[in-house]
Amino acid sequence: MHDASIDEAEVAKFSALALEWWDPTGKFAPLHKFNPIRLQFIRDAALSHFAHAPNSLKPFTGLSLLDIGCGGGLLCEPMARLGFTVTGIDPSEKNIGTARSHAAAADIAIDYRKSTAEGLLAEGAAFDVVLNMEVVEHVADLRAYLRSCAKLVKPGGFMIVATLNKTLKSLALAKFAAEYVLRWLPSGTHDWNRFVAPGDLRRMLEECGLNPLKTQGVAFDPLAWEWRLSADVDVNYMVVAGR
Repeated sequence: MHDASIDEAEVAKFSALALEWWDPTGKFAPLHKFNPIRLQFIRDAALSHFAHAPNSLKPFTGLSLLDIGCGGGLLCEPMARLGFTVTGIDPSEKNIGTARSHAAAADIAIDYRKSTAEGLLAEGAAFDVVLNMEVVEHVADLRAYLRSCAKLVKPGGFMIVATLNKTLKSLALAKFAAEYVLRWLPSGTHDWNRFVAPGDLRRMLEECGLNPLKTQGVAFDPLAWEWRLSADVDVNYMVVAGR
């Protein structure tokens, strides 16, 4: 059966950019700008969920984390440094190659695999934390994909889904402004028809057996030229859902 997470056109799109993942001034420069706020949110969510000591250098030692659609490993490496046993999967062999090379150069142990959520599920894998960051808007069958992802979350664990709301504001800012005016992203990066409203996403997660715990907006501050956590979920947002 064809994996619900795979849209071959989307895989090809990101494979073509594989060598640029770690260039903070390249095609993924906006993601490098966005990354600190994502890392802060993931760390704080995990500290709260597992009641771990925030002052430890490696507070998540003994916990496993899966990053789905890991790309070049921009989230995997910081998570490994925090003590997680990290697995990063991506359907693009080129992305996985970039991630492995960078981790090896940094002497960071990460299990990178060319695989999918469905592939890991077939192996019987499960993780304390599953990251679904800016992935769901690129998959072929969202409901089927989320069902597979949910089954990868261990009892007592949680998943974070970060994506884009389906609003006119997101169409204007995340699509037209980001791709065609500011040129933050390559043209065609996103398809607004695949964006999903927070309420719809929460309902789908509940249907998959997860309990939505928190919805967090993320907004860009043009004056400070940085991303911040926000009550505004009109464009970018993240949902934490526990099992």
